[in-house]
Amino acid sequence: MSTTKEVFFKPGKLSAQDKASLTDSVAKQIINAESDQRARKTERLRQLREAQEATIAAPVPARPKKPSGKK
Repeated sequence: MSTTKEVFFKPGKLSAQDKASLTDSVAKQIINAESDQRARKTERLRQLREAQEATIAAPVPARPKKPSGKK
């Protein structure tokens, strides 16, 4: 490999539009990754909750009180 100025120095400045495009694409990647992670977590928690609800027996409903005959 020969030593050239491109190895040691940046090739040039990026335009404002290129910087904005790069920032936008990186931000969209981060947002999509967080959204996917949130969806996976929500699904996992939903499955755990449904499994827990399935193991818990349905509570026996309390019988309504009969009105007394006295008034």
